[in-house]
Amino acid sequence: MGRPNVGKSSLLNALLGEERTIVSEVPGTTRDAIDSRIAWGRTEVVLIDTAGIRKRGKVASGTTAERYSTLRSLKAISRADVAVLLVDAVDGLTAQDAHIAGYVVEEGKGLVVAVNKWDAVEDKKGSTFDQYVEWIRHEAPFLDFAPIVSISAKTGQRIGRVLELAVDVWAERRKRVPTGELNRIVATASDRQQPPLVKGRRPKLFYATQASVAPPTFVFFARDAGSVHFSYQRYLENRLRDEFGFLGTPIRLVFRERAGIRAERRATKRRGGGGGGGGRAAAAGARRGR
Repeated sequence: MGRPNVGKSSLLNALLGEERTIVSEVPGTTRDAIDSRIAWGRTEVVLIDTAGIRKRGKVASGTTAERYSTLRSLKAISRADVAVLLVDAVDGLTAQDAHIAGYVVEEGKGLVVAVNKWDAVEDKKGSTFDQYVEWIRHEAPFLDFAPIVSISAKTGQRIGRVLELAVDVWAERRKRVPTGELNRIVATASDRQQPPLVKGRRPKLFYATQASVAPPTFVFFARDAGSVHFSYQRYLENRLRDEFGFLGTPIRLVFRERAGIRAERRATKRRGGGGGGGGRAAAAGARRGR
């Protein structure tokens, strides 16, 4: 995935070792999503070369063919496991790059960021790439889970690393955490830092379970589940990543009210507010039950 002319078709051809798709300096050469198969270890990987995605305003004012090619590119994400976002090393991470990455995250797909045309970066030093990564993390903090690799589709530099990372991310998306181990981490995280107060009430976490994979989805049962602040959700996500990894994959956290909590609270209020009459009525009901 990526903007026009960032080297998507060049990377595909380099990985396949043949000129499968047309490469041109003219942006927009690729119009359709093209599937190609490649052997990888004892399995097979399907690579989808997509058309470049322009800014929404330019797509709306562009040709019908351009609008459809953008739609096909976005649909390609929905049927993929992992998206490789190509970023032009000279241009750096643009707002459009971040927009495309956000769409991948919303779809719950794995993500690898490949900084292409690294050979064109001038005056590189030993720390240049680390500084580049730090800058990307600062500009798009929501991508802090995604691995970043510098490549050159033109020279073949580190292109194999792109597939290695994509396959690793594929496995991370399918990782399952045992319930006992998960709740141990949740309990430790809660003891270390409680959820913040919301309107005078503090949400309380009871237990959690992993509901599904691809992407990993965790359901937390709590009191006042709807009041768990976003910052605390982020805190829990970071604890899960620290413990279990989940490299390159979004994590879904779902908070649900524990069954019976509200009903139990209402019943307690009725018993407490009824005075002696409530107690006599309960006793009479108990006698009738006998």
